Amino acid sequence: MPDIFLFLLAAMTLTLAPGPDNIYVLTRGIAQGKKAGLVAAAGFSSGLIFHTLLAVLGFAAVIKAYPPAYHALQYAGAGYLAYLGYRTLRSASAGIALASEEGAPGVPLTRIYWQSVLANMLNPKVTLFFIAFLPQFVHADAGHVPLQMLLLALVFIVQAFAIFSTIALFSGAVGAYFRRRASASVHLNRLAGCAFIGLGIRMALPE
Repeated sequence: MPDIFLFLLAAMTLTLAPGPDNIYVLTRGIAQGKKAGLVAAAGFSSGLIFHTLLAVLGFAAVIKAYPPAYHALQYAGAGYLAYLGYRTLRSASAGIALASEEGAPGVPLTRIYWQSVLANMLNPKVTLFFIAFLPQFVHADAGHVPLQMLLLALVFIVQAFAIFSTIALFSGAVGAYFRRRASASVHLNRLAGCAFIGLGIRMALPE
């Protein structure tokens, strides 16, 4: 695959573009600390495995060809993000401060991980991106097309985790500065909740 470096450059550019994944990692890191941000990064990166399998096995093409299936995933993902926002806002209203970088007494890290995985899996735009993006760098004449797609997807997942982790570390450091004030955690929680709801609304909107 002689275009691997071009693929990596394109993948990094697309990963850095603002979207539900990196914004979620950013807000989670600010609100709860770098460890929570890193766990969210791992969750979103793990969710990409699901989209990879859909693309390689051909299910993604079915979703693309059947609009009701696409919209069902789209609204389910939007509703889930809005639900996460609602839960976060309720925590802020109850005065639950996400004050520690170790993840307590905020949202448990295991829950953050699976929330991130599910949020990624319910984003049909990622699935459509994979079936539109990966084939551009596959050489059919070289054979082993599914294997080529798997290798490209692995490169994409690794670089995505690296970028998401960098965002998590940065946002965790910024959040730690603000959380030194007693009331800052509640405000950061509210900011994160509003961000999640905003992401859900954005996902529900047409292109």
